[in-house]
Amino acid sequence: MAEHDLKALFRRYRIGKGGGFRLAGHDPGGKGGVDFGKAAGEAMLALGVERLSELQQLLYADGRWSVLAVFQAMDGGGKDGTIRQVMSGVNPQGVSVHAFKQPGPVELGHDFLWRIHQALPLRGQIGIFNRSHYEEVLVTRLHPELIDGQKIPGALRGDQFWKHRYQDIRAFERYLGRQGTVVLKFFLHISKEEQRQRLLARLDDPSKNWKFSPGDLKERALWDGYQDAYEEAIRQTARPKAPWFVVPADHKWFAHLVVVQAMIETLEGLSLRPPTPATRKELEQSRHALQQDT
Repeated sequence: MAEHDLKALFRRYRIGKGGGFRLAGHDPGGKGGVDFGKAAGEAMLALGVERLSELQQLLYADGRWSVLAVFQAMDGGGKDGTIRQVMSGVNPQGVSVHAFKQPGPVELGHDFLWRIHQALPLRGQIGIFNRSHYEEVLVTRLHPELIDGQKIPGALRGDQFWKHRYQDIRAFERYLGRQGTVVLKFFLHISKEEQRQRLLARLDDPSKNWKFSPGDLKERALWDGYQDAYEEAIRQTARPKAPWFVVPADHKWFAHLVVVQAMIETLEGLSLRPPTPATRKELEQSRHALQQDT
């Protein structure tokens, strides 16, 4: 498949305008009609990782921009594996990875975006969020008792509460964009049957038992509610400069390709350049000094 065809293929998963978005229109088992299989896809991924590594070095040298890649998924959706595969060739000095668990007492004493702001990438870095501020309009919608723990005044928890949360997230991401942080959001979209198979695999393989928690089944029972919550979150917060990518994730290799291609296109679109080098005369003087330093 030609390079331009590949780019066109993966752009179909980009949601830049959330109005009217429907998750039902996105097949978690789809592969966009590609005419290659897993082996060819993995070879293409290796080339993509190599290109991403080159761009990450240029991002670091340029030093003006940063990229924040947010990963969200149902349990078993493949966040860890996708992050590991896509970032496998990138210099660790140029990447920061944060996995967000349930907030602790200190975090609950602040606003819900406080801990997110602490973890943002430096200029020149790619920041990876394994779960993120979107838990505050996903998990909390299915578990409203978690909002109780945030001790928000009752007067602020009326009918407009969720509307205001979406507004705050949009404003936060718009603010980041205006400061030079490009926000990309990936929803690794798996089917309910694929999740069942992956959870079973965790039970069947002793080396993966640690990944399984009885709580996974409780969350799975809320599947439909989570699908609605994801749909609404994407609808409310997908914007041209903070897009969502609804990534078909039943085939892990294809999900990895979509993510790496999205990151490559984003970095290529930043017109990155290293700092202006010294003049030719200064370079030659430095070369001469080093040659004489024996």
